[in-house]
Amino acid sequence: MSKIELRPVRTIKVRGLNDLGRIVAYLSSLGQPVYILHFKDGNKSVYGILMIFKDYYNLYGVPMFYYHTSEEEYKGNYILVKVDETGEKVEISHGTRHGWFYAPIVRLERRPEFIELKEE
Repeated sequence: MSKIELRPVRTIKVRGLNDLGRIVAYLSSLGQPVYILHFKDGNKSVYGILMIFKDYYNLYGVPMFYYHTSEEEYKGNYILVKVDETGEKVEISHGTRHGWFYAPIVRLERRPEFIELKEE
């Protein structure tokens, strides 16, 4: 069996955790399963979402990794998002809450080979 070579995904750094939370809320509202990948990159924690940017010109889809970096590792297993008429709240929690969108945080042992982060 031959080894399949995976090309790197396109990486896009978002400004903060709220931006990742907004993506979680949007995808969850469409009924799509969502999870956050977490891994260390040097002394920073990287949190991100893998998704497909569909119908990009003549391509079926472009794999994307939207991510946020933090100096500290967040304490919790879920990102929770509440959106209502008062605005949005994004929190890290050890559990889920009724009426909130959520995504589990999956902690990886190391950065996947197909994710190449841009230099900051």
